[in-house]
Amino acid sequence: MNHRFVEAFYWVVTLKSVSRAAEKLFITQSAMSSRIAALEEELGVLLLDRRDKQFRLTVGGLRFFTHAQRLLALHRDIKAEMGAAAGGAQRAVSLRIGVIESVLHSWLIDWVQHMRRTHPDFALELTVETTPVLVDQVQRGALDLAFAALPTSGENLRSRALPPMEMVFVGHKDLHRKRRYMLADLAPLELLTFQRGSQPHVALLDLFREAGLEPRRVHAISSISAMVQLVEGGIGVATLPLAAVLRLGERLPIKPLACDAPLLPLPVHASWRDDPTSSVAIDVLDAVFEFIGVPKAGAKAPRRRTTPRTTPRTTPRTTPRTTPRTKTG
Repeated sequence: MNHRFVEAFYWVVTLKSVSRAAEKLFITQSAMSSRIAALEEELGVLLLDRRDKQFRLTVGGLRFFTHAQRLLALHRDIKAEMGAAAGGAQRAVSLRIGVIESVLHSWLIDWVQHMRRTHPDFALELTVETTPVLVDQVQRGALDLAFAALPTSGENLRSRALPPMEMVFVGHKDLHRKRRYMLADLAPLELLTFQRGSQPHVALLDLFREAGLEPRRVHAISSISAMVQLVEGGIGVATLPLAAVLRLGERLPIKPLACDAPLLPLPVHASWRDDPTSSVAIDVLDAVFEFIGVPKAGAKAPRRRTTPRTTPRTTPRTTPRTTPRTKTG
């Protein structure tokens, strides 16, 4: 039985779409349909009901899907075991990864450099988008692994939380010279944060509301690069992950502003789809967690940090340690 035909059937059923499965396997829709037809002919049973141009799994297709999962998992395990027995040669690692811009500007670049040193054959197809777009792309099978502010939910989808990112107010080095700011000092300024409805946007509004203050104006911007350029141009004060500010501040005139009211950390979640054909997504995810200093399951956890270890330990703290605020009532 042709492994590629079984793999084609598995992804058509899992993604509930011939076109999405074809995109996943980098083949045309006609080639995908041909593989399914060849598998049906070999098995002598109809697997997919194509009447009325609607996707339906037949009784025979439902039974074979269970076998297909086992076949693909066995094929994966055999390749892994025999590859290790043959001398442990490194396999090429290729993955479609999606990240929010906060991840890109914090630890992703350092991690990619690390992967290039430890896995010379590492190939990355990177998408930088907002959380809603990344969640949708994982659900459709357009991404193998995504790092976003929300987890992805659905059948055969998995997620795991990363350490949240410490958020800080960010100003221009020459324009914002106070050693410490109160919320009342920031309220009259133009404030820049992430897109409307996002966690940083909602958290910022709640912070001022709980303090009984009304900010002059809050701009919702989906791009860190755009926010940084606006701060650099003296437009206002932004809310950004500390790790990103420290990296960008090495070459740009921006700096974290110490404030009496800490911002809520930005949550980050890794999401992926179960794949019986490959363990690459899990292997890469384990490499990410190892790189940012997250212990494996069962290991004793170190004192929790709000930023990845890619932030130099010698950097002095410019804001008080962030702790989640609990609402009363």
